[in-house]
Amino acid sequence: MYATPDQFSAAGKASVEALVGLAATQFSALERMTALSLNASKAAFEDSVGFTRSLLGAKDVQEVVNLNAAVAQPSLDKALEFSRSVYEVSTKTQGEFTKVFEAQAAEINKSMVGMLDKISRNAPAGSDVALAAVKSAMSAANTAYDSFTKAAKQATDIADANFAAASNAAKVATVKRKAK
Repeated sequence: MYATPDQFSAAGKASVEALVGLAATQFSALERMTALSLNASKAAFEDSVGFTRSLLGAKDVQEVVNLNAAVAQPSLDKALEFSRSVYEVSTKTQGEFTKVFEAQAAEINKSMVGMLDKISRNAPAGSDVALAAVKSAMSAANTAYDSFTKAAKQATDIADANFAAASNAAKVATVKRKAK
């Protein structure tokens, strides 16, 4: 009925492994975001240098206006691609965190059910009502957690759809501008 030192040790190891996994996921996401930012900064710098050189070589005002118009759309396209990449990294990281948290919740639930079963076998007479209440509360908590998880998944799906729609709208606007 009582937890053994081995059980405490196993639970501690599992918790540490989960934390190490979360830290590795976070570092991986940070690494991807840093690479994205550095690449975007480098490209922006190179584009700025090229644009400045073009401006310095312009012969008249019309050429400056044409250069400004020519540089606007590629800059918008690059900004849109950067935001898509950031969104993908964020979504992937969130998915990895969700997997870890769901696994931990399942393990805690399994442990609680096992503990309640052990307690119910050794419980004194008349404690059935209290154990039934605890099991009912756990069932309600699991149902609430499942509902929350489903709602969060739906919200993520809606956000994904909205982001995809906004990206497509920006692409269509880009194509229309280029056609003019």
